[in-house]
Amino acid sequence: MKRTDYIVLWPIYFDSTKSRSEGRKVPKSLALPSPKLEELVEAVKRLGLNYIVEEEKRYPRFWWETRGRLLVERRERKSLILKNVARELRSLRKERSF
Repeated sequence: MKRTDYIVLWPIYFDSTKSRSEGRKVPKSLALPSPKLEELVEAVKRLGLNYIVEEEKRYPRFWWETRGRLLVERRERKSLILKNVARELRSLRKERSF
């Protein structure tokens, strides 16, 4: 069933090792190498967005990899949510690297 009040966030949207044609949606300047679903969950929590975790889902282009996805409540345009989540992911990685 299609849920129009949620948008889908795949970890590959934020993966700097992937090209746009492979599925990356954010600019390389905001992307990270191999983001994990757990990192996405933490970033979405920090932004105060409602979400649903679907761990067993597979991105269609890479069907052999089970990386999961998030359904995030649509509060604004998808492009804005993607950029905000990407910025939060970067700050999370910076905090954890120290």
